[in-house]
Amino acid sequence: MAATSLDTGSLLFEEKPLHMPTLQELRDVLADGLKSCFTTVDVEVVECPDLTRAPFHLAGGGLCGSATLVEIGGPPYLLPTVDRSKLYDVIEVSKRALPDTVASSKSFISIGAGAGPFPLVDSNCEGIFNVRHSPPGTIVSESHLAIVAPETGKMSIRKIPNTETRCALLANLLVSEGRPGPVLKVSCKRRTGNKDFIASIRTCLADRYGDEQTVGLGGVFLLVAGKAKQHVMSPFSTTPIHTEEQLNEWLNFYDMPAPLINLGTLVTNECDLDLRLQHFHSFSTHGHGGHYHIDTTPDTVEYEGYFVVGERIVRVDKPLITHKFGRD
Repeated sequence: MAATSLDTGSLLFEEKPLHMPTLQELRDVLADGLKSCFTTVDVEVVECPDLTRAPFHLAGGGLCGSATLVEIGGPPYLLPTVDRSKLYDVIEVSKRALPDTVASSKSFISIGAGAGPFPLVDSNCEGIFNVRHSPPGTIVSESHLAIVAPETGKMSIRKIPNTETRCALLANLLVSEGRPGPVLKVSCKRRTGNKDFIASIRTCLADRYGDEQTVGLGGVFLLVAGKAKQHVMSPFSTTPIHTEEQLNEWLNFYDMPAPLINLGTLVTNECDLDLRLQHFHSFSTHGHGGHYHIDTTPDTVEYEGYFVVGERIVRVDKPLITHKFGRD
């Protein structure tokens, strides 16, 4: 159990079913659509590899079983000024988001992107969430945080201990039983389009399924070769941030080398729940990590992703007053 956090039972949870095309149908949609984005495209339905092993380093071995996409909080709790009360227990939120029969008796994983547990390091930070919970209460954490030293601008990543299960302000998570099973494998090389890997996938799906149906994916992708533009947040701003320009001045941008392990979710539309359409954070074994934007080496980039189709979207503690900046 994490230290002080909001009472999960008192938070507003809103839930909607997601449209669930078959993996075979999604394979065909992406195999065709991604050809306009990358020179080499290979989309397959495969058995999920053991994700606890290199090069993935996840807390759970698979992605399958009761796949649920969870969005907690949102950018309005960070911008224009931070609400430090918004601390959430990822394990407790995940338990409540899953069907009762799963949460009470089965192991589950919770992986994705969000703001890290600032009380742990006494500073704002990026969270790369990667935990497995097994009844009655065993937690294995391979979560990391990315943090910037304000004096030097130097970033570093740190392992988050098993005893710290909080996120702050906002998060986008895939919660599932973490079982082996069939997944969508998407491999792409040499980017020719102007959208990043996840936006390319999301746009293909949005074009196919439109505004009336919401499709969501969650999982892991590797930046196998190349470099990526990523950011790590500064310590909380002492002055309000009102514009994208002010936001970009506050963020710290880096060109980070492969290999990078990225965790997160995407949805094709907001489903009337004020959703963030995509959000992936990366960690690595070589000291780099942060919020993924786009590769900076289109001629040499190589991606390899493994995804499951979300059955439901669960919206947690949706901000009452919202805005649309800070979501790139």
